[in-house]
Parts: sequence; C-alpha cells; structure tokens
Amino acid sequence: MAKLVPENHPALHTISEEITPEEFSDGTVEKILKGLRQAIKTYDVDGYAAVAIAAPQIGVAKRMFLVEDQNSEREDTIPTIVAINPRIIKFSKKTHEVGEGCLSVVEKYGVVVRHKNVTFEALDENGKSFTRGAGGLLAQIIQHECDHLDGTLFVDRAERFWVKGEEPLA
Repeated sequence: MAKLVPENHPALHTISEEITPEEFSDGTVEKILKGLRQAIKTYDVDGYAAVAIAAPQIGVAKRMFLVEDQNSEREDTIPTIVAINPRIIKFSKKTHEVGEGCLSVVEKYGVVVRHKNVTFEALDENGKSFTRGAGGLLAQIIQHECDHLDGTLFVDRAERFWVKGEEPLA
C-alpha cells in the first residue's frame, strides 16, 4: 500500500519526470493512481480530510496528481480530476492570500499568494488530453499540486507560516 512520504523525501524536492506513452500501456499510470487513491484516504488530521495528492507525495517523482475530495460534508463539491503531465497555461492577474496546509508537511500551515483563476492542460488516466479552467479553491489546489511536481512545497512560497497549536504569525 502506498504511503505518504515525509517532508524531507527527495521526491518532494525534485522536478518530476513526465509520464511517457509506454507508462499508460504498461500499467504504471494505473499503479500510481491506485497508490494515490490509497494514500489520500489515509489522511485524517484533526478532522481535516484531504482534497488532493501528487505522485511525489507517495515517493514517485512523476508528473501526476489526483484531486479527490475526501470530505463528504463539504457544501461546494470539488470535482475529481486525474491530471497527468499537467501544465498551467494561463494565470489570472488577480491574486489573493490563502491559507494552506499539506499532507507532506505535518503540523505546519501558512499563507500563500495564489492566482484566483488558472487554466491548465493535462492528460486523463486514459491518456486523453483536456483543458480546464479553475477558480477559487480548485485554482488553489491546481497550483499547489503543480508546485509539488516542480519540487516546491507550500512552505517554500509561504508569506508566513505557523506550527499547529501556535497562533498564526501576523
């Protein structure tokens, strides 16, 4: 069973490799996706459920992430997305400060400046190309997960951060 790797794992600090056409046919994509789905279900800290996970978070330095909201009580549903070799092709000019945490960065939270809207291209789990726009929380998630694929953690971008149990820094 795939498990989340710790913050110091090399896959989290490396630019991930693209998924090749062969990896769709040889079962690699299916195996990584299965691992992502297993690992995302294991996260439950203080009642917070995971919404997304990238392959580097299970120690696989490949350009793939899964958005799959584990919070069944959320009013605004977040669509399930499998994104392989994603590339953000458009960022809105408007940005905002948003709070973030990460499955791989235990007990740290921060404030990150993110674009309010993005458009990205990717392949789905069957290798079919798609383009999709995202706003609000979904745009934030897409940017966070794409950062993972480039070896960047939210703490690398945070304007300020705090450790669980401490007051947020002003």
